[in-house]
Amino acid sequence: MLTRSIATLILCFCFGVTSSLSGTLKEIQAKGKLRVGVKDNLAPLGFYNSQGQLVGLEIDLAREIAREILGSSEAIEFYPMLNQDRLKALLEDKVDLLIADLTINQSRSRLVNFTDYYYLDGTGIITSDPMIEKLSDLLEKKIAVLKGSSAIAALKFYLSKDIKLVEVQSYLEGFEKLESKQVDAMVADRSILVGWRSDHPSYHLLEQRLSVAPLAIALPKGIAYNELQKRVAKVIQSAKQSGWLKQRITYWGLP
Repeated sequence: MLTRSIATLILCFCFGVTSSLSGTLKEIQAKGKLRVGVKDNLAPLGFYNSQGQLVGLEIDLAREIAREILGSSEAIEFYPMLNQDRLKALLEDKVDLLIADLTINQSRSRLVNFTDYYYLDGTGIITSDPMIEKLSDLLEKKIAVLKGSSAIAALKFYLSKDIKLVEVQSYLEGFEKLESKQVDAMVADRSILVGWRSDHPSYHLLEQRLSVAPLAIALPKGIAYNELQKRVAKVIQSAKQSGWLKQRITYWGLP
């Protein structure tokens, strides 16, 4: 509890907010609902389908955790999150867990605990040019990449410092340039590119990844949350051992 209180105070000082602490396993079971921060605009991890239902790999995983903890996959409340709001929401007790395209890194690990990864994401490249099959085929091509992205250094390392990069402000801008043939390829998280490819089957992903990024579930720090951490970790372990997680990854078209 003390660890999380300190982390919460730090974040609250930065954002000018206050927080109450709850969301332990017993409290979740007493309420009969699991509150989960998710993405709702990131196919195939979390998005609305044509029937208006929230679906995706991370949604499936959240429901599986609710079933394990509360006995029902419907005993859940989803809270769609912007990237910049995810950790803040967990520390402010707006959600009990985060399953929202969150990668493990050192700075985040100071504030929250992570489970084992449930999917190995990473930086990939997509194109509709059938002549581009490997990284070296991009040497004379224009590549869209987010401004300030770590992928810029990776591309220059693997290819050339003089590679033709077109920096964009958003993935949407990058996809628009890709569609209008202003660029030949685009760099982004592979999970995002898979979602794009599902709607644009003429595109293909290169096999090589520029980086690997483990996606994991984030939980509050503190002794009071140990039992919750154990139960969630058990779901991840069981889902891997049984093949359920691999099946869902394949179902959603993730590589």
